Amino acid sequence: MSADKDEDPRMYGIKSKIRVVPDFPKPGIMFQDITTLLLDPKAFKDTVDLFVERYKDRNISVVAGIEARGFIFGPPIALAIGAKFVPLRKPGKLPGEVISEDYVLEYGKDCLQMHVGAVQPQERALVVDDLIATGGTLCAAMNLLECVGAEVVECACVIELPDLKGRERLKGKPLYVLVESH
Repeated sequence: MSADKDEDPRMYGIKSKIRVVPDFPKPGIMFQDITTLLLDPKAFKDTVDLFVERYKDRNISVVAGIEARGFIFGPPIALAIGAKFVPLRKPGKLPGEVISEDYVLEYGKDCLQMHVGAVQPQERALVVDDLIATGGTLCAAMNLLECVGAEVVECACVIELPDLKGRERLKGKPLYVLVESH
């Protein structure tokens, strides 16, 4: 397919399947809902395929998916490119020894955790989530991976809210997104 995602005919189908829900989870938030994308097998497959095409030859050994929607896109990408999948979870969800990273997001505070030993030094990692808003969640994920010595190659999201300037917080790490929303 086309090397330029903006010219790729799959992009219209993906973008058209994302529903915007006003005032969720609180007033003033225009929630970008990917559950409607997941209801369309072609649009869902096209989304995963676009990421796989980008990362299949990048020597990535770890796909780190952010809870919860990064768990939807991360595993099929990891399987297709021959990488392991590492879940980055909210506190109290992982049974073993963990490392933690607190962060601020668009409408509150949160924490991500990762199992100790899940990622080794020098591994090449891709961080996957459904959306970047202020960038706090992606920064927390990168911090977790980098503190164990991994190299974060790129962050990948289905949707970006560019007005919230999250890209600027990523410490120069590349960010690949399929859809910009305003």
